[in-house]
Amino acid sequence: MAAAPERDLISLSRFLKTVAAATAVLLLLMATTILALRWVDPPTSAFMIRHWLLAEAPATAEKRVYHEWVSADQIPAEVKLAVIAAEDQRFPTHTGFDLVEMKNALERWRNGGSLRGASTLSQQTAKNLFLWPGSDWLRKGLEAPLTLMIEWLWPKQRILEVYLNIAQFGPDTYGVGAASWRFFDRPVFTLSTPEAALLAAVLPNPNIYRVDSPSPQVRRKAAWIERQMRNLGGAAYLDRL
Repeated sequence: MAAAPERDLISLSRFLKTVAAATAVLLLLMATTILALRWVDPPTSAFMIRHWLLAEAPATAEKRVYHEWVSADQIPAEVKLAVIAAEDQRFPTHTGFDLVEMKNALERWRNGGSLRGASTLSQQTAKNLFLWPGSDWLRKGLEAPLTLMIEWLWPKQRILEVYLNIAQFGPDTYGVGAASWRFFDRPVFTLSTPEAALLAAVLPNPNIYRVDSPSPQVRRKAAWIERQMRNLGGAAYLDRL
């Protein structure tokens, strides 16, 4: 009969093997799904599903979620560049995580400032597509491998295309296609630079910052984004993707 310590070691070994096997299966499923989505357009996202489930049924014929997929070639360069200028100016060169901005955010926190997020477009795509809002450690722990897989398995152009189609741009409104129709009453390929900058300006919190009724803060942010777009070199910056 095995001694108690030996039985404990055997049980621990079996437990660790089970956890390792489950983790490997989960990672394989994640990688397979992400690889398929390199070519298959996702019809929805975890954020949209969560919103649909939690939203109250509209009293009128309005939808709970407005979403319309728009292919990358229908999204003007101004919209793509505005979002990069607003959210992730190192998007063409980083591998999923902006270490420079993370260092800056940590330094601000050490100096008494708030610990603001430094998430990249790749991280936001992983979170919006597969996870849930919030800053809990479980979500952050899952976000990291998902981000790396997306960066490894998708080209930058695909990451940007998916992000622009699942990001929230207003109450009940996801993706630039639906946002363009709801807030400007025309298709996204007709949007101008100021309109693109206005869409990008609300991304930090589209439930508070509004495209259809922009506050002075949103207008200042949009003007800053337009300046950043020029500083990046205009649409030619997208050639780096």
